[in-house]
Amino acid sequence: MTSIQNVPLASLQTLETPAALIDVPRMQHNIHRMQSRMNALGVRFRPHVKTSKCVEVVRAQIDAGATGITVSTLKEAARFFDDGVTDILYAVGMVASKLPAALALRRRGCDLKIVTDSVASAQAIVAFGAEFGETFEVWIEIDTDGHRSGIRPEEDALLDVARVLRGGGAILGGVMTHAGSSYDFDTPEALEAVAEQERAGCVRAATRLRDAGFPCPVVSVGSTPTALAARQLDGVTEVRAGVYVFFDLVMHNVGVCTTGELALSVLTTVIGHQADKGWAIVDAGWMAMSRDRGTQKQKHDFGYGQVCRIDGSVVPGYTLSGANQEHGILSRDGAPDTDIVARFPIGTLLRIMPNHACATGAQFPEYHAIAPDRDPAVWPRLHGW
Repeated sequence: MTSIQNVPLASLQTLETPAALIDVPRMQHNIHRMQSRMNALGVRFRPHVKTSKCVEVVRAQIDAGATGITVSTLKEAARFFDDGVTDILYAVGMVASKLPAALALRRRGCDLKIVTDSVASAQAIVAFGAEFGETFEVWIEIDTDGHRSGIRPEEDALLDVARVLRGGGAILGGVMTHAGSSYDFDTPEALEAVAEQERAGCVRAATRLRDAGFPCPVVSVGSTPTALAARQLDGVTEVRAGVYVFFDLVMHNVGVCTTGELALSVLTTVIGHQADKGWAIVDAGWMAMSRDRGTQKQKHDFGYGQVCRIDGSVVPGYTLSGANQEHGILSRDGAPDTDIVARFPIGTLLRIMPNHACATGAQFPEYHAIAPDRDPAVWPRLHGW
């Protein structure tokens, strides 16, 4: 795989730090890795674009074969619809206050799907749709692992919600689930088991709906770990995943990627030292890296991020072990580094790989996309709700 090491490193010297970098060859590798797997499993792939919130990244995903996108905000839906994406799933439970924005998108021609996991939410959707003469396509969220939202496959509420949707103002488009608990595992066997649990639970919910006389054309599952671990997806029509496009240290600990596949990093500058403590101080604190400490409970705690040289190669044993708002503390695991000043002189440019790509990306208004034989390109990133 081509790497950032082939990029003219002088071009990075001109960037203000901290800056969010996308290693484009790594990103393209990740996109094609996931899309090829979905093609082999015989399902559509609908990437969750909340990780990048970036038009250029989403175009690359669609060019590789993705069908539609998943979003976490209606602002994302509007932005990507403006860029020509029409098939959009808003994968957060719908509430009445957000229905006017959803209606506006549908009236503009967006094929927007919305989600519910309760009778109360379904009733609000149906009433609003009837009032404004709109038939919303609604998917029911299924809880397949007790991680977050959704209706359990065997709950009576599943059919209760379907009955409400059948009353008018909405149509039942399918079921969807997200195995967020997959982040808690780190062996192929465990991940495969979670992927099968996710698949079986969502398919079971669809079967119950169909047996009761309700349409359920879509069965949508997905998380990055389960998408990469699933052995078979019988009964599933599409998969969703998001963080795979960049990967991160949490995913590395889960075991679904190598550090050589991490496509997002933060460029930072060494601005000082605490030599007696073995620290170098950099200008990337938690405002750049985010406060996410997702690796803290995993098999390898990377602090606030893994330290890398400017060419993207890992500096073994060194992490961003602490962070204040604009200051990061770089130190060595174990004994303090007595040569820290010589090893990382003031002005040294480094890159920090993040714990959670979604959270770190959210700290920046733009990415600097880096590829061989060209200067960095600026890719804007969507902010807000």
